[in-house]
Amino acid sequence: MPPLNILFVTPFLPSPPEFGGQRRVHGLLKELTRRHTVSLLSFVTPGRSHEISLHASREYCRAIVTVPNASFALSQRGKRALQLGSLASRKSFEWLSHRVLAMEDALRQWTSRERFDLVNFEFMQMAQYRRVIDRGPACVLDEHNIEFEILRRTARSEAGLLRRVYNEIDWRKLRGEEIAAWRAFDGCSVTSIQDQKALLRELPQARTAVVPNAVDLEFFRPRLKATAPDSGSILFFGANNYFPNADGLRFFVEEIFPLVRARIAGARLKIVGHTPDSLLSLAGEHVEIRGYVPDLRTEIETAAVVIAPLRVGGGTRLKILEAMAMARPVVSTTIGAEGLEVADGRDLLLGDSPADFSGQVVRVLQDPELARRLGENARRLVEERYGWAASAARLEELY
Repeated sequence: MPPLNILFVTPFLPSPPEFGGQRRVHGLLKELTRRHTVSLLSFVTPGRSHEISLHASREYCRAIVTVPNASFALSQRGKRALQLGSLASRKSFEWLSHRVLAMEDALRQWTSRERFDLVNFEFMQMAQYRRVIDRGPACVLDEHNIEFEILRRTARSEAGLLRRVYNEIDWRKLRGEEIAAWRAFDGCSVTSIQDQKALLRELPQARTAVVPNAVDLEFFRPRLKATAPDSGSILFFGANNYFPNADGLRFFVEEIFPLVRARIAGARLKIVGHTPDSLLSLAGEHVEIRGYVPDLRTEIETAAVVIAPLRVGGGTRLKILEAMAMARPVVSTTIGAEGLEVADGRDLLLGDSPADFSGQVVRVLQDPELARRLGENARRLVEERYGWAASAARLEELY
C-alpha cells in the first residue's frame, strides 16, 4: 500500500511503555512508522513532567501535540465524586472523565490545517472526538477491549452492593456509547476473534479486523547470560491499579496461594507493577510487592512460574505474551488467556478454581522438565503469531 499520513488520538503518551495499553500503542506505532508518517495527539496528566515520554515518542512520531486532562490528576476522593456525579448524567463515567473541550479544539485545528489520510483513535473513551471530523480522512477505532463487557463482568464480580449497583448502571450507558462509536467509525480493530464476534453481534454491518496484541520479539527473549529461575518464585506483573488485575491478585493471595504453600512450603509470590495502597496489605512474609521496575525482563526470567489468575477481563493479556516470549511457563485462568491461540498443556497451563489453579502452579514448581517444555513451546508460538510486525500488517489491511 502507498505511504499514509496518519494521526493517532490517544489517552496517553505511548512511550516508553510501562503498562498493557501503552505497549499496544507503542508497538503498533513503531511498526507503522517504518512505512507511514505518523503524528500523535494525546492527553497528559497536568502537574507531571512528560519530558521522558515526549522524547521517547518523538523518536518515531513526526509531530506531537498534548492536551492536559484534569480528570487524570484527581485524588481518589475526587474520582469518587466524579463517579457519583455520573449517576445523574446520561453519559458514562468513562465518557465524562475523557471529555475535554481543549482536545476537541486541538483535533479540529490540526485536521483543518493538515491533510491526513487516516485518523486512528485509541480506546472507545476517545471515540467521542470522532464527530469533530465530518469529512476528509477515514477514521478507525482501535478497541483494546470491548469496554462495556469488562464493566459488565466487573459489576457481576463486585461483592459490595453500592459498587455493584454503580457498575450495573454505568456499563449500560457505556454499552450505548460504544455501539454508537462503532456505528460512527469507518472501521474498528479488535485484539481477538472473541471481541470481534461480540462487536458483530451488536453491529453486524461493522467493518472489523483482528489486530492481536503482540510482543517485541527482540526485547522480550531468553537471554544467553540470564539469571537462573529462582526455585519456588511465583510472579504476577501488570498495572495493579486496574480492577481485573487487582481482583486477580486478591483471588490468588486469599484463595489460591494458601493451597500452593500447603504443598510447597518454599513458594513465594512476587508482585511487580504500579500497586495502589489498597493492595499493600497483601504483602507478607511470603508475598513481596516490588512496585514498578524499569525493566521487567530480569523479574520474568528469574520467576519459576508467571501467573495470570484473572476473573474479569477482555481483549488479550500482554503479560502472558511477554512471559511466553521469554520462554517462561505460565499458569492462567481461562479468562486470563482468553483471545490467545494457546493450547492448555502445550503452551501454558489453565485452571479456574482455586484447587485447579494451585494444582497447576504446583505442577510447574515441582517439574523442571514440564516448565522447560512449556517455556520452549510458548516462545515458538509467540515467534510464529505474536510479533508486532504481523499485527501492524493486519491493521494496514484494515486501513
